[in-house]
Formats: sequence, C-alpha cells, structure tokens
Amino acid sequence: MNPQKSWSSLIWLVSTFCLLAFTSLSAATLKVGLVTDVGRVNDRSFNQSAWEGVQEAKKQLGLNDRHVKYIETQDAKDYADNLAQFIDAEYNVIVTVGFALGDATVKAAKENPDTLFIGVDQFQGEAIPNLAGLIFHEDQSGFLAGVLAAGMSKSGTIAAVLGTDLIPPVVAFNEGYISGAKSVNPKIKVLSTYHPGELSQAFVDPEWGAATAKQAIDQGADVIFGAGGLTGNGALQEVATQSGVYCIGVDSDQWNTVPAARPCLISSAMKLITPAVADLISKAQSGSFKGGNVFGAAGLAPFHDFENDIPKPLKDLLVATKAGLDSGIIKTGYGN
Repeated sequence: MNPQKSWSSLIWLVSTFCLLAFTSLSAATLKVGLVTDVGRVNDRSFNQSAWEGVQEAKKQLGLNDRHVKYIETQDAKDYADNLAQFIDAEYNVIVTVGFALGDATVKAAKENPDTLFIGVDQFQGEAIPNLAGLIFHEDQSGFLAGVLAAGMSKSGTIAAVLGTDLIPPVVAFNEGYISGAKSVNPKIKVLSTYHPGELSQAFVDPEWGAATAKQAIDQGADVIFGAGGLTGNGALQEVATQSGVYCIGVDSDQWNTVPAARPCLISSAMKLITPAVADLISKAQSGSFKGGNVFGAAGLAPFHDFENDIPKPLKDLLVATKAGLDSGIIKTGYGN
C-alpha cells in the first residue's frame, strides 16, 4: 500500500466528514434576528411582511425557534442599539426593515464582516460582501395601481395617501401611480398627499391617513391608494366605510392583512417581501449569499371579491402593461 496515497485518502475522508457535519448543523445553529423600522412587527404592512419572510425561512430550513427573534424599534435613535443586541448575541443573519435603517445597517455590516445582513428597501451604493440590499421596482407596481385606479374611476379624480416623501420607495410608488393613471386618462386628476410630520410618525398615524382619505373623497376621488404602513391602512379603513369608492393597498396583499378594508379593496401594489426575505436567508444558510443589490418581485395582488367588477378590457390592459414593464418597453418616468 502506498503510504502517501493512504494518508491523502484519510485527509479527504476527514475533510468530507467535517464539511458534512458543518452542513448538517448549520440549519440547527443558524440564528436569525429582525429589527423593525419604527412601529410594530404586526403592522399589517412592511414590518409584518419581512417578519413573515423570516418565519417562512424558519419553516423551510427547520430553524430552531429559540434562534429566530425580532426587536421592535420604538425610536429611530435606537437602531444601532437594537442591531448591537443581535450582534452581541452572535446572530448569523440580521434583517433590518426599511430605508431609514440603511445607514445603521451599513455601519454594522462593515464593522462585523462575519455577520450577514439583509437590508429591506435599502439600496446599496457600494457593494458590501455581507450586506444584501433587498429592493423593488415600486414605481412599476405603483404604475399598475395607477392603471387600475384610472380604469375604475368614474369621477376622473383619484388619490394617494402616503407616508413621508423622505423615503424614496414611497415617492417611487406615488410617481409610478401618477404615470400609470395618466397613461390611461391624460386628463385624470390625482390628489397625492404625503404625511407632513416627522419620519418617526409618518407610517404610524392611521388617524391622519383616515382624515386625508376623507378629504380626498370630499374632493371627488373615487379610488384611493394607501401607501404608508399604518398611516395608509387608516386611509383604506376610512374608504371602506364610504359607498361608491374603491381602495388599493400596498406592499403585501392587504386583503389578507387588513380585513377591515375588504369592502373597498380591489387590489394591492405589492412588493413580494416575504418570499424574497426567505430566499436570502436560505442563501445565507447554503453559503450562496452575495452582497449588493437584490431585486425582489413586484406586481398587483388578486382582485378577490372584485374579480367580476374589473372589466375584461382593463384586465387585459393590466396584463399587457405588466409585460411591457417587465420587458422595459414601458417606462414609468421615475428616476429618469
């Protein structure tokens, strides 16, 4: 027997065993933490969609319940401290939700290269190997919502009740919405209103959202797009109390998350956050995680109980518009 060959074989066997052992333990030992933007994890919108993505990954990968946790941010000044809690506890993957958490996430990623970060709605100007910025074409899903709104409007006036214009994705939703509506009816009137307060209040003010929606209805709007977390949800719920007015949700299929809006909810301009977060966590577990910008899917939610209310020509137009946006033939005008 060749001693050198036997020794090489032994090394190969030991290396293979160690690799298999590491792989088999990784799912059991993987620790995933999520830090919300200001607001609750069950906000029926952005935070909730991301947390559901973590839960979906937990189920798919068989993660330990004790190793999957979240921290709800009460004040923006707590972002860094909340991240530090997971870093100090040696969590392998940390999901941070929202544009406002971007700077704190970048800083933490640079200081902790062995920890993987997923920044939801955080565009990465500089690619960092351990930070994936999960972003979406909000202008495209907003464009589709605008086409739907203009196609369903009888008054020629539609509205959008929005979170702050300090957040680019919110602006993208609105700009796409306006462009989509005008592609159907160039003369349509669009009443777009951003929350006027501090960033910390812009997405957690359902009372303002409801009052703004009511004001838009009084001005003749018969379709209202609510895009702004709990603030937008307040608008949807107000519209649901009115007759002859439709509403459109945002981020997730809000038919499932805001049942009170069902009397008016014809669709939602979705960012498919949940499957995208789950996929990135899966990549982290498998070793195929890559930093930089990662685009998640966007589109419209089903029409649910309003399926028969949407005219077939409008449905066909939405299908054609989605294809045009996907191919690049149709431009939203946002960012140009």
